[in-house]
Amino acid sequence: MRCLWLPPLDWVARVVARLPQPVLLGLGQALAWVLWPLLGARRRIATINVDLCFPALDAAARRRLVHDSLVNTVIGALELVRAWHAPSRTLAGLAEIQGLEHLRAALARGQGVLLMCGHFTHTELAARLLGEALGRPLRVVVRRHNHACLEQWFDAARAAVFGPTIGKKDVRALLRNLMDGQPVVYSADQNFTYQNAFVPFFGVPAATLTATPDLVRRGRAVLLPFWYRRDPDGRYRIRIEPTWPGWPSDDPVRDAARYMQELEQAVRACPEQYLWAHRRFKTRPPGEAPLY
Repeated sequence: MRCLWLPPLDWVARVVARLPQPVLLGLGQALAWVLWPLLGARRRIATINVDLCFPALDAAARRRLVHDSLVNTVIGALELVRAWHAPSRTLAGLAEIQGLEHLRAALARGQGVLLMCGHFTHTELAARLLGEALGRPLRVVVRRHNHACLEQWFDAARAAVFGPTIGKKDVRALLRNLMDGQPVVYSADQNFTYQNAFVPFFGVPAATLTATPDLVRRGRAVLLPFWYRRDPDGRYRIRIEPTWPGWPSDDPVRDAARYMQELEQAVRACPEQYLWAHRRFKTRPPGEAPLY
């Protein structure tokens, strides 16, 4: 398929990726204002999620969180462009990283590393910044886009900075990368309809993948929590933690619940930067009505 509009789009993306950080964030806020009328469906999903997960907040505070989360989602699209197209010099000084020694130690042992994170709005930029500090690219697990031209552009851009991408359901590729000693960015906090269990996320039963411990075992890898947020000054705080004590246990459901507990703590530190526009609670326990 010939995608004649990709070259000009790629040129624009490369210009945007080089913008100073305050300009890029300001552009994202302006675009969110322009695009706001088109975000009705995402706004509805985010409203349902925020109402479910933050019942202690009053109605006005919940509406502010929905607004801020959608603004950050639009900014996240520009941060994605920065992750793919910015030269290293543009990224210099943007991140403060803690716990890099945990990742280096695992890789020095020849182990693959499953960098367990969540769907925040700037995940791939955090992965790029971590790779810059590490001195080697991280592999990323991605959901393939249904539009052929966009997927062509997305995959080429990602491959240029992360190496070959791993499809969300391509377990063989994931295991192969882990057994080859690669660091792989991975999240299991979207709605799962297979190999799942309902565990609490902000007190709401959420269908969560239970296969993660088995993936770590089969890949002869180690899991390291990977958290990140953007501070008000525009810089990113990235943290690599040791494996959670007692993880994995002999109970995959307990391990999935531990992941959701840890993710919830990370989200509470910057709730507006989490992807609330995703239908996290789409699959419901038997007998419960749909939420969306």
